[in-house]
Amino acid sequence: MAVKQTAGRTALGEFAPKFAELNDDVLFGQVWSREDKMSLRDRSLITVVALLSQGLTDTSFMHHLEAAKANGITKKEIAEMITHAAFYAGWPKAWAAFRLAKEIWKDETGEADEKTAHEKSMIFSIGQPNDAFAKYFTGQSYLEPVSEEQVGIFNVTLEPGCRNNWHIHHADNGGGQILVCVAGRGFYQEWGKEPVCMTAGDTVNIPVGVKHWHGAAPDSWFSHLAVEVPGENGHTEWCEPVSSEDYEKIK
Repeated sequence: MAVKQTAGRTALGEFAPKFAELNDDVLFGQVWSREDKMSLRDRSLITVVALLSQGLTDTSFMHHLEAAKANGITKKEIAEMITHAAFYAGWPKAWAAFRLAKEIWKDETGEADEKTAHEKSMIFSIGQPNDAFAKYFTGQSYLEPVSEEQVGIFNVTLEPGCRNNWHIHHADNGGGQILVCVAGRGFYQEWGKEPVCMTAGDTVNIPVGVKHWHGAAPDSWFSHLAVEVPGENGHTEWCEPVSSEDYEKIK
């Protein structure tokens, strides 16, 4: 499900409701829903650079920056993106973009310190950016193999607000997954059920065929061991992202 775009309704909802509807539901809705062609994160990246290059750093640009953050672009990445674009779009346009980006990503100040403190709170390493599966996550995740023989065990760490897409583990016999929280606070949710909060020591057993997702709380890093239960012809079916609307409802 695409991140809901509301630039038109926010700016012109009462003054020009039809224009706002066409802008949000047709222009954005139909384009941004094509996630099988291009991820929301990549669409945000292209949109921000395109607007920046034209000097269109107005109210609508703020909405696109907010969408970029919601789609997983970090403070470090947006800073690097604007810096790179400055060489082609011009420094004045980059300065204007930075002034707005600082407002959107201001709550990420001290992110490196929080990451370091989280890693020190557990016995496992955070590992490296989980690039191979990045398209299945909203936000930044990290992966550290603990065991790759007999039974696969991986320490998966997610920054605040990061979560994976809905997905299903399949197997002809056996299979499934076990999650063991080792640090921080996060959530696990099965399709049609209420989310379950996980803190250090909590364990979740996930049978095959159950649609679910798991991720960090908005205000906390989250690490869990993902234990692969041996099975025949096991594989994971990745589904749609957890919508921002549904995620923000979780307490």
